[in-house]
Amino acid sequence: MGSRARRKQRWCTQTLTPLMEGPDPEMQEEGNKKESSWEVIREWFRTQKGLSASNFSMSLYGSNSIPAKRQDLRLLLGVLGCPLAPIPLVNHPIHHIRVKDIPIETSTAHYIIQQYLAATGCLKQQKCAKSMYATGSVKMICCETEISSGKNVKSLGTRSGESGCFVLWQMLPGMWSLELVVGGNKVIAGSDGKTVWRHTSWLGTHAAKGPQRPLRRTIQGLDPKTTASLFAKAQCLGEKRIGEDECFVLKVCADRAAVMERNEGPAEVIRHVLYGYFCQKSGLLIYLEDSHLTRVHTQENESVYWETTIGSSIGDYRDVDGVLIAHQGRSIATVFRFGELSMQHSRTRMEEVWRIDDVVFNVPGLSIDSFIPPADIFDNVHSPSL
Repeated sequence: MGSRARRKQRWCTQTLTPLMEGPDPEMQEEGNKKESSWEVIREWFRTQKGLSASNFSMSLYGSNSIPAKRQDLRLLLGVLGCPLAPIPLVNHPIHHIRVKDIPIETSTAHYIIQQYLAATGCLKQQKCAKSMYATGSVKMICCETEISSGKNVKSLGTRSGESGCFVLWQMLPGMWSLELVVGGNKVIAGSDGKTVWRHTSWLGTHAAKGPQRPLRRTIQGLDPKTTASLFAKAQCLGEKRIGEDECFVLKVCADRAAVMERNEGPAEVIRHVLYGYFCQKSGLLIYLEDSHLTRVHTQENESVYWETTIGSSIGDYRDVDGVLIAHQGRSIATVFRFGELSMQHSRTRMEEVWRIDDVVFNVPGLSIDSFIPPADIFDNVHSPSL
């Protein structure tokens, strides 16, 4: 606890700007950051257009700028490091939802979620775990970018990877803390149940706009009850085969009001959708996909669209104190940029392979003091400018 307090004191005050769930690499040296994260993203993709495969491994902006490999890793951490789930948690327990007089797609989804809770062992638990601690390792594969301008398609980048590790603490209701280190770069994120924030050395401290949402990493098989709550209002779309498994497909969307709260300047969130694939044989969640579409208005009065899709394969379920927890998986993210010109688009692909090393429930000594946000969040998060 003392090290956490010392770490917080070392942080310098940063200008508070909204958290970006899309790519947000630093395109200039620290201390000279751009005001808009979306301007940074546009410049990163614009730079890729001028690169060839032969000079892609060189520095993006000459000999004095940050190396391209580090830029790619920071882009990876921005997209896959600590994304949030699309929707906030429901206030009422999943088993208290009434299935009478609701559409068949919704009642079917409710039944599938009940089977999921039973399969993971959550329904047998007499007492709900109040806290959780998990450690794991990750390997992130650097970006591959495909740029198309009509008939010509150019592929850039290599599949070099960096390994790292993370530690996650969680406590009811809605409090969590994540530290992730990959290739010498660290991402620290957390929530005190009211405010979600993230800190990196190259972008400073940011607070998320909109309703408080859980960390996506926890619904990748780590926290079945949180996962079930997210799908409380889902619809069953039917069946689909994932690998060798026949699955039920559930879909849940962020409502329009919640999505609009997440708008930032010229960036407008259009939709955020979550799909869950539940194995018919085992009842377990084996694949998770969310799609996040944002429209950015440029200074030239044009609209550029950014669609970020993350698909996660989830497996190796093991018993931890009577609950089945997924211990490994693989996430593939695609950032698709289109709309600036009808014949032009860019697609960047990145990958993360993760493994859980240890999980502990009801952590002794864990308290709400472990989830206090940085001081500059308290100073600015409730200011009228936000």
